[in-house]
Order: sequence, then C-alpha cells, then structure tokens
Amino acid sequence: MPTREDAWRLLCEFTQNENLRRHALGVEACVRAYARKFHTDEELWGLAGLLHDFDYERWPNMERSPNAGHPTQGSEILRQNGYPEEVIHAILSHADYTGVPRQNPLDHALFACDELAGFLVACALVKPTRSLHDVETASVKKKMKDKAFARGVNRDDIRLGAQELGVSLDDHIAFCIEAMRGIAPALGLDGQGQK
Repeated sequence: MPTREDAWRLLCEFTQNENLRRHALGVEACVRAYARKFHTDEELWGLAGLLHDFDYERWPNMERSPNAGHPTQGSEILRQNGYPEEVIHAILSHADYTGVPRQNPLDHALFACDELAGFLVACALVKPTRSLHDVETASVKKKMKDKAFARGVNRDDIRLGAQELGVSLDDHIAFCIEAMRGIAPALGLDGQGQK
C-alpha cells in the first residue's frame, strides 16, 4: 500500500492551490479521528481523506459528470499507483453524482467530513483570531442557518453525513473541530501571527 508520504507527493503534484491542500489535510484529520474512534485502519482511512479531492484542481467537473472529471479521473490514477480499492471506492462515493453508493464506514466518514471540514475552516476564518480554537459547535450551527455564509458548502450534506455515521450533528461538529484543532498550525488556523 502506498504510504502517506506517497499520497502527499501525489496531492502536491496535482494540487497547486494551498487552500485545496489545506482542505485535504483538514478532511484527513477528521477521517483519521473517526478511524481511531471506530478502531479501524487509520492509515488507510487517512489516505482516503488526504486524496479525496487530489484531482479536483485539474478536472473540477462542474458539469457533475458521473464518468469524467473529478473524482473519476483521479480514481484511475490511484489504481495505476496501487491504492486499495477501498480508498478508491470511498473517494468515488463522496460525490453523489458518480452513482457509487456509500456502503461502509469509511465511505460514510469521508462523505461526512468533506463538507464539514470546509465549513469549519470558513467559521475559523471569520473569527478575529482566525483560530480553530475559538470555533464552537453552537456558533457553527448558527452559521449553518445563514445561507449567505460559505454559500458553496452544502448544509444538507453535512446533516446527512452525521446521520449516515449514526451520530448527532452536534457531536459530529464537535468531533471534527477537535480533530482539526490538532493540526491547526498546518491549516494556518492557530491564531499565530494574527493581530
């Protein structure tokens, strides 16, 4: 199985945008935390989290084609590089338009963490400190009601993700905040260097 270092190199090869790289790190942190919670393969789950959007910058798939663009293009690259089918299936299933059903805990965790990780970053960025350490579950839920805030984030997917994982929305938000706080410096969201 390819290592995390292999996955990071692949991500960096295909993704030049620093914010997309940070998104990958945030999703990876959340998915890894769920792997620990569920007592399963953290390295395998981490690969899915880190690579779920690695092809997005090259093939964004705004048409939402089920068999071209992101994540279909990337899945072929992952197969060529020896990534496990479990990782590839989870990546394909995180985009509903592929028609690949979410069938196992990894599929559900990746889907659940993807939109929420992005939303948590947006919540941190509007804090005066720009720190995840100042993001709380109640404020995240309040921001979810504001349709103008981070309008690109699908709130229904966040709710459905928690439901598919079998956890309450509050618990899911709190869990992912804590997971991402653990890598806040790598995300640029630790409040360091802020006035």
